[in-house]
Amino acid sequence: MKLLLGSELAGFIKERQAHNVRSLKQSKGIFPKLAIIKTIDNPVIDLYVSLKRRYAEDIGIQVEVFRVNQKEASSLLEQLNNDSSVHGIIVQLPLEDPSETDQLVNLVSPRKDVDALGEKAKFDPATPMAILWLLSGFNVDLQGKKVVLVGRGKLVGAPLEKMLKASGVDVSVADSSTKDVAVMTREADIIVTATGRPAILTSDMIKPGAVVVDAGVASENGKTLGDVDKEVLEREDLTITPEKGGVGPLTVCALFENVIRSAERTDNS
Repeated sequence: MKLLLGSELAGFIKERQAHNVRSLKQSKGIFPKLAIIKTIDNPVIDLYVSLKRRYAEDIGIQVEVFRVNQKEASSLLEQLNNDSSVHGIIVQLPLEDPSETDQLVNLVSPRKDVDALGEKAKFDPATPMAILWLLSGFNVDLQGKKVVLVGRGKLVGAPLEKMLKASGVDVSVADSSTKDVAVMTREADIIVTATGRPAILTSDMIKPGAVVVDAGVASENGKTLGDVDKEVLEREDLTITPEKGGVGPLTVCALFENVIRSAERTDNS
């Protein structure tokens, strides 16, 4: 078994980003800043926000968190959009009222939409970026390979499909309308799964020697679970992400890559 350890790559990326941020501050007088808006408090959201804060502190980026009532979010977004000291804006999901999710994320300026949730965002979403970094970092060649994505969600599957097709990769997608997902996955050289349904990808669905990337996240009895069944992780013939330390560490890296790019664009605007 070969493990795709995103945690190993993250350290190198983090070091480069810290250098980029120092350079922006010293040579351009630009101090990258991320604003996070949240409308509810819960342990999962607080954990995600604290991880972003800690990473940002390590590379020298300022993070300001705004805890607001959802009805105040629109006016705050307008204020942050017009604040030249803010280079990235995140509407932390889920919202107090999820029915307004599309409305609010589309109020974020496309130039500052570092989560790439809005329809006109100028950036690639963090998780698909992280997956491509992970595969590239471990020299997994996508050209000439059959790639299957399990899940066509807004955050991972759909944008990743678009990015792969733009690169000329042979990619197919299995979603909730697919009658027999196993038929597709058994033919795949590379499988990326991101459904948020625990253990949906079982060992009998994967051919020998395949590459498997688990980007699914679900919570069950307080434990975070992926899409891959435990039996899959016991196979010695696969190249696969581990239970922890696979895509996740690189997703945070990719988010702050977008913040840095936004700050760099400030100098060119």
